[in-house]
Amino acid sequence: MKTIGLIGGMSWESSAILYTLINRLVAERLGGYHSARCVMTSVDFAEIESMQSRGAWAEAAAALSEEGRRLERAGVDVLVLCTNTMHKVADEIAAAVGVPLLHIADVTAVAVRDAGVERVGLLGTRFTMEQDFYRDRITGHGIEVVLPDAGERDAIHRVIYDELVHGVVRDDSRQEFRRIIDSLASRGAEGVILGCTEIEMLIGNNDVDLPVFPTTRIHAEAAVEWALTQG
Repeated sequence: MKTIGLIGGMSWESSAILYTLINRLVAERLGGYHSARCVMTSVDFAEIESMQSRGAWAEAAAALSEEGRRLERAGVDVLVLCTNTMHKVADEIAAAVGVPLLHIADVTAVAVRDAGVERVGLLGTRFTMEQDFYRDRITGHGIEVVLPDAGERDAIHRVIYDELVHGVVRDDSRQEFRRIIDSLASRGAEGVILGCTEIEMLIGNNDVDLPVFPTTRIHAEAAVEWALTQG
């Protein structure tokens, strides 16, 4: 089994979910007392959030690249960046280390394509929805991306930062997300990407009629598959 390096803390709520998923998946695959070989570094999200809000992406890239190098020195075989939004600087992190980085948008796009979905809605932070670093990665796999409208994007971003990253899960927010997903379906979306790791605390397959692509679980499954089959 290879060792997975986790750059976490963005937020720690979703990183804890990812860590749990990875270990459960290894246990399911291997049985017995097995768990994942992994090393996690967890950043102070307040520092990263400040960089996001200031648009200090080069600063964020440098900080997270150093976390990647720290994990590489610890002997990991692959990096997993435990956040969708900070894949904004994934290329810089990958260039700073000598081990592969498993890109969350790539593995999600493969899951969407394998499900036969060609037009998918995207929920996430404002950065993920409105900038092209994530959408271009999805469309590069031949998948069309449908975005919520401006007001809906504001509502999604607010729920993520004011509630979910603090572990607050509100039923009225769940209803709002359901309404937004229904709106995406009315515009031709055949599925929806939960493109923020915290959204899986709020929305699951049983909450909406469209197929849901939970990026945290998809990322965990891809990391475990890589760790158990490489070399």
